[in-house]
Order: sequence, then C-alpha cells, then structure tokens
Amino acid sequence: MLEFLIYDAKVAVLIAVFYMFYRLMLSKETFHRVNRIVLLVTSVVSFILPLCVITMHKTVTVTAVPTVNVGEMQAMVVEESQPLWLHTLLPTLFIIGMVLTLGYTLLSVWRVVVLIRNSEHHPQEDGIVVCVTDRQVSPFSWMHYIVMNREDYAEHNEAVLAHERGHISLRHSWDVLLVDTLTALQWFNPAMWMLRQDLRAIHEYEADGAVLSQGFNARQYQYLLITKAASIGGYSIANGISHSTLKNRIHMMLHKKSQGSHLLKLLALLPIVGIALAINAETVTNVVYQQPQKKIIKKGKKNATVKMGPVNEIVVVEQAPADQKEVKPVEMPNAMKVEKAEKEAFDVVEQMPQFPGGPSALMQFLSQNVKYPVEAHKAGVQGRVIATFVVEKDGSITEACIARSIHPSLDAEALRVIGSMPNWMPGMQNGEPVRVKYTVPITFKLQGNDVKAKEEKYILEIDGKMADDTEIGSIPPGDIQSMHIEKGENGQPKKIIITTKKNKD
Repeated sequence: MLEFLIYDAKVAVLIAVFYMFYRLMLSKETFHRVNRIVLLVTSVVSFILPLCVITMHKTVTVTAVPTVNVGEMQAMVVEESQPLWLHTLLPTLFIIGMVLTLGYTLLSVWRVVVLIRNSEHHPQEDGIVVCVTDRQVSPFSWMHYIVMNREDYAEHNEAVLAHERGHISLRHSWDVLLVDTLTALQWFNPAMWMLRQDLRAIHEYEADGAVLSQGFNARQYQYLLITKAASIGGYSIANGISHSTLKNRIHMMLHKKSQGSHLLKLLALLPIVGIALAINAETVTNVVYQQPQKKIIKKGKKNATVKMGPVNEIVVVEQAPADQKEVKPVEMPNAMKVEKAEKEAFDVVEQMPQFPGGPSALMQFLSQNVKYPVEAHKAGVQGRVIATFVVEKDGSITEACIARSIHPSLDAEALRVIGSMPNWMPGMQNGEPVRVKYTVPITFKLQGNDVKAKEEKYILEIDGKMADDTEIGSIPPGDIQSMHIEKGENGQPKKIIITTKKNKD
C-alpha cells in the first residue's frame, strides 16, 4: 500500500504542474476545445507517466564471486521497521477519503437516474429525451437526457434547449465521469479539484458557443442565464446552469477570439513531459563476474615474464638444449582434435554465461531452494560449500561437483539445488556458444542458539582455485612462490591467496 501512496504522490505533483501550465498559458484563451483536451489528457497522463520508467543499463565487471547465505530452512530477509503513521494511519486516511469522494459521485449519479426515471419523458427527433419533473430544478443535461421543471418546459425556450443539446452533442457527461473518478484517487490534491472546476467551466463555454452559433441574440441569452442561474437545485454530476461560473461565461462571450499563433504555447508541454520522464528514470547495474585470466605459455630461449596489461601475462619457458632430443607429441587426427576441443570448458570467455534474470535472480533462486539438511542441523555443522559446474552450449548444467567440502549432507544439498537450476544463457566466444566453467559458493549458517560450529575465519585460494586447509600441508615449502591476505568486504571473511611454482607445463 505504501508503494501505491508514493505513486499517487507523484501523480499529485504532475497534476499540479500541468494545471499550473494551463492556468498560466491557456486559461485566458478562447480555444475551448483545445483547453478541454489539454485538461483531460494531462489528468490522464499524470497517472501514466509515473509508470513509464526509462531504464539505463550499466555493466560492471568484477572478479569476485557472489555468495548466498542460507539460513536454517530458508534465507532470512530483515526489513527496516516503519513508523505506525506511515504504514497504518496514512493508508487508512487515504482509503477513507477515496471512499467518501467516490461514494458522493455515485450518490449523485443515483439521484440523477432516479429523477430521470420518475419524470415525464418526451422523446425528440434527434434522439434526445426531454424529462419533465415537478421539482424546482434549473435545466441540466445528463448523457442524452435534458431535465427541466414543468414551468421551463411550458416556456419552451429554444436557447435553453440549444444550450443543453450542446452539452449532449459534445459528450460532456463522459468528461465529468472520468474526472470525478480520478478525483477520488486525488481527493487530497487541491490542484485536482481546481482542474475539475475549470473543466466544467469549459463545458459551459462550449455550450454557450453552440447557442450563439445558431444565431441567438447574445444579450438576451446572457439575461436568460442570469435568470436561470437563480433557480434552486442542482446535481454535481450533471451539466447545468450555475451562478458560480456565470461572470466568467459572460466575460468569455465578450472576449476577443484568440489568435491561432497562441497555440504554440502547447509546445511548453514537451519539456514538462521530458523532465518528468528523466526524474523517473533509473539506472540498472549489471554485474558480470569474471574469473582471473590464465597464463599463456610460450617457448623461448630464456625464462622471463612479459607483462600484457594489468591482468594477462605471457610466461616464456627455456627451450631444451640443442644436443638433447626433443620428444615430439604424437599428432592426433583432426576429428579427435575437434572432439577434444568441444569437450574442453573455458574458464573465461568474452561473454560469460548468465542465469535467467541475472546474478540477483540466481541468488534469489538459491536462497529459495536450498534447504538446511536435518543431519547437518543436528550436528551443528555450518560453513561454505564451493560448487563448480559447466554451462553447456545449450545452457544446460553438467559436471557439477564440490570444489570445497564441509559435510556430506551439505555437499549433497548444494549439488541437488545446482542440478535443479533451469537452463542458463550460454557463454559466447567469437560469436559462438561454448562450454564454460562456473563457480558458486553457498554458505550454510545456523541461526541463534543452534550455532555449534565455529564460523569460518578465512577463505583459502591456491593457484586461483578454492582449497581446503588440509591442502596446505601437501605443498613443499620451496614451491610456495607468494602468499598474501585480502581483507573481506561487506561482512565476508578474509581471503588467503597462495601462488605456487608448479604447473609450468
């Protein structure tokens, strides 16, 4: 409900801006048809523009891999507490105002329908029905009905009938229904009520113009308006003669016709719409997770390292001496080469594979589908399971395995969820789909008093791959080339990165 109130507040601002434009630019002009369209269109557009969100995409490439925290049975989402008036009192007040405003409109419609039903009907040749009532009401029109009291019908004043026929032919009743319905959603907005009042005044200007266009004397017609406006009774939903706009109507009849060049003022609406769309625009950041580049090995005369930018590097390995015989590899047939190349999976490609909906959708899928195994829960086991799999050319998931194990039940749960994932968008290399390896860490964490195991303090990475603590002991001390520690961010544990001298072939 709070989201709807925010949307309705944006609508209120737009209505106020559009109405201010009308008052400053067009209210004094005699373009009654244009002014009517402007008020109707801007009132409707004000409800549409907040829904038109221009999305701009921004791609950010990072080398870190996202982590999913899984609770005891499901991921926990903590929402910030909101004040009572914001999520309870404010929506209640809005609904009460909307119901009262809409109820008043419906009550007015019901009263008009009952009055028409209980009146004498006198069908006319043009399809209009004149309804005669014994009540003391000023003449008004509703849809294709003209309602007047018996005294006015006996006078058979053609100017009054021409005025109400003008309302009917221009379909003013539909305008009133539309704006009154929108007013129920904007009952708190003074600009909406003023727009509603000005629209009804334009209706009267148009109906007066229809009378004068038939050759009626302007002064006699103005005197008739003054006489009828003093009559009692009226219905808010109907078009009738009212003394509230009488002065403006007489002034508009005497006003000089506006020049056509004044319509250029409508161009001022374009920047207003453009600014509204710009303010409502949003930027979506697409995160592309990239693994570190592999080394490219090339033969040369000396051992050396050639730097190729901040990431890539070429390692030159010393060739065998001339007096030693170099063992040449057995050449494989072309068919076997193609088959082997097709089975190989890339670590990094130009366009990495992506879960349908992006990384956020992947995190949501894992959070909703991973269940904490009962066995691990009873044993108080928690920690991070690192799973790897291959995204095939058709997007299917194969070769899922555990790169870092915590507990058999946690490993099995991670593999189960990975196997249930839908097809991904495959990775692309040189415009062709290829097989790509992908790594997803999943953190199993018990909540509250259920925590029995120690939370992991760090992540171990050996030669670019996630490793277990036991693997450190299997590395000869002389083979360790470098070791450094990266501090964890956003609550993540620190990372110990070890680089060895092996795998030079």
